[in-house]
Amino acid sequence: MESTLQSKLKHWRHHLHRNPETGFEEVATSDYVANVLESFGLEVHRGIGGPGVVANLKVGDGPRAVGLRADMDALNIVESAPDREYASCSPGKMHACGHDGHMAMVLGAARLLSERRDFNGTVRFVFQPAEEHGRGAKAMMKDGLFERFPVDAIFGAHNMPGMPAGSFSTRPGGIMASEDNFVIHIKARGTHAARPHMGVDPIVIASQIVLGLQTIISRNLDPSLPAVISCTEVITDGLRNVIPSNVTIKGDTRSYSPDVQQLLETRMREVSEGICRMHGVECKFEYTHEFAPTVNTPGYVGVAVAAATNIVGAKSVDANVQPMMISEDFGAFLQAVPGNFIFIGNGVSLARGGVPLHNATYDFNDDILSVGAQYFAEVARLALAGS
Repeated sequence: MESTLQSKLKHWRHHLHRNPETGFEEVATSDYVANVLESFGLEVHRGIGGPGVVANLKVGDGPRAVGLRADMDALNIVESAPDREYASCSPGKMHACGHDGHMAMVLGAARLLSERRDFNGTVRFVFQPAEEHGRGAKAMMKDGLFERFPVDAIFGAHNMPGMPAGSFSTRPGGIMASEDNFVIHIKARGTHAARPHMGVDPIVIASQIVLGLQTIISRNLDPSLPAVISCTEVITDGLRNVIPSNVTIKGDTRSYSPDVQQLLETRMREVSEGICRMHGVECKFEYTHEFAPTVNTPGYVGVAVAAATNIVGAKSVDANVQPMMISEDFGAFLQAVPGNFIFIGNGVSLARGGVPLHNATYDFNDDILSVGAQYFAEVARLALAGS
């Protein structure tokens, strides 16, 4: 049974890895997972929030329902794995974040639960598009996800390179940060590089803004509250011998609470506009909320820890992991319903699961597929048994 399941998990995962699709384009991916779910005899609903899929499995007369979520989208990255027999067949796209493995694990949980039927209630298997965009969860909810398929709790997981293969980590409260994006447009007056006094140099102004933004974390934010401001792009319309007229600064911020998000936005706007006013140039400041923070419900952290412990033992489960500044679209679900998000170790060795996420040589570790499938099945069983 175990070897048969592992064989199926690898088959599903390798097929999905060969055929990556990016956000809201996961049409073939959606059809594939829906067909597999239907083969288990599940009630399958397609086209939720675009290509999203929800499958239902009801056993007994229990009134409770829980959701198990997998993300479906790949990334616009050229895979660098010439010897990988199941490498991407879609030029410029690859599963560089392990969503192929996440889908396979939840499919495995669906198979286990449909065969064992050792629970009382309803399990909903949620396959979400466009996680990398931070848009898929909202699209599914806008399409009535939790009204049409209500749940008492929802559970998600992500593989984590650098953690021992098959280990688990979670925590109460904030486990992953929000992500907000910003764009700062500076309109000054360009001139010949040899005659800077004839213009107003936006590069100098942009440099002052970049440095000024870094003081917000160190001088405006309580040191006990984590946050990050990163300027990641500076774009100009200048040339080697031309001081530009326009500079655009792009980047993102990370934090864990709405109050900190508001402080960052307010101070960043004030710093940017203030420096531009000082130099007599125009400033346009844009700030958008992309990802909600992922905040675990304390009561369901215990359920997730118990499920993980039942599968791998207490020594391989960290119930109070340090929060990470990465972001996850699952956070939007947790703003609507309670639940828990957990990390599953992908491996430490670069040869077996330790290559970082979003790297062109990354690969999901097949060794953890069965562990993940068993975890999802167990967390659903335990959550449905709770009051």
